[in-house]
Amino acid sequence: MKAAKLGATPGINYIELADIQDPGQPAYGEIRVRIISNSLNYHDINVANGVLPSNPGRLLMSDGAGVVEEVGEGVTDFNLGDNVVSLFFPDWSDGEAPLAGFSRTPGDGLDGYATSHVVRPASWFTHAPEGWTHTETATLPTAALTAWRALVVNGQIKAGDDVLILGTGGVSIFALQFALMAGARVWATTSSDEKAKWLLKQGVAGVVNYRSEPEWGKKILEMTGGRGVDHVVEIGGPGTFPQSIAAARIGGHITLVGVFTGTYGEIPTGTIMGKQLSIKGVIVGSRTHQIDMIRALNASNIRPIIDKVFPLEDITAAFEYQVSGHHIGKICLTTD
Repeated sequence: MKAAKLGATPGINYIELADIQDPGQPAYGEIRVRIISNSLNYHDINVANGVLPSNPGRLLMSDGAGVVEEVGEGVTDFNLGDNVVSLFFPDWSDGEAPLAGFSRTPGDGLDGYATSHVVRPASWFTHAPEGWTHTETATLPTAALTAWRALVVNGQIKAGDDVLILGTGGVSIFALQFALMAGARVWATTSSDEKAKWLLKQGVAGVVNYRSEPEWGKKILEMTGGRGVDHVVEIGGPGTFPQSIAAARIGGHITLVGVFTGTYGEIPTGTIMGKQLSIKGVIVGSRTHQIDMIRALNASNIRPIIDKVFPLEDITAAFEYQVSGHHIGKICLTTD
């Protein structure tokens, strides 16, 4: 089977494309899945580049979608031919997260889904949304579930709320879609006038170009009539956090889901207290969260925004395109 593995030297240019042994038949409680598509996340590129250290030879990619080819004894949730999608935290079924970090995350601490076939415990998957392609489904485990947990599970979003998204990456675009589905009003930042036009066409109420408006938090505050937003889906970390705080309403919610600008920095703690903000760090979600999200997707007309699809053999080119920042929504791989 073809597979993409972490090389002995970290870096997307050192990813190894190799043939690996077929995983064979499933044992008790396992299923054999033909993986057809993966989606790229910044977590994946951080593993590939060695920012998140992993073992050489590790199968890459946390997100995998495909079809069940064999079912082991004792499996009752899945049947032959079912379309399925992986979990970012395969050991987190429900309740509180069982551990910190990524030691049990596929494509990081465990082998991922950058290959054509896997045999894994059935509990490591959920059913795919009805009628979705495998490429569409592959966008869900990391980006979509992060946005879902930020707004729906933790944020308890409701109609009439104001939501701020930063940029046009996968998490932000799913947050836009979930917010509109809930009847909320969405505001956005971007560095591109072309992307700003695209966002407005999607139903965003207003966009601020953060390059021409460095104090974009104050601008969002003005655009909301001085009230501020109820929810900020914060992907940047220390470089954007002060402006997100400025944009939030008194008593608002900021969910930190990314640290693209770094992991350390100065934060205006006095303003956080003065505004009585709720701030929560979120890393994806549980199997129950994913099942609930897919149930909601089956009841909606949401479909993921997929910018570009690369064959698995072009995984380095896919990561290079991701780094360029030219994409809107998700970038995917296909092994089919």
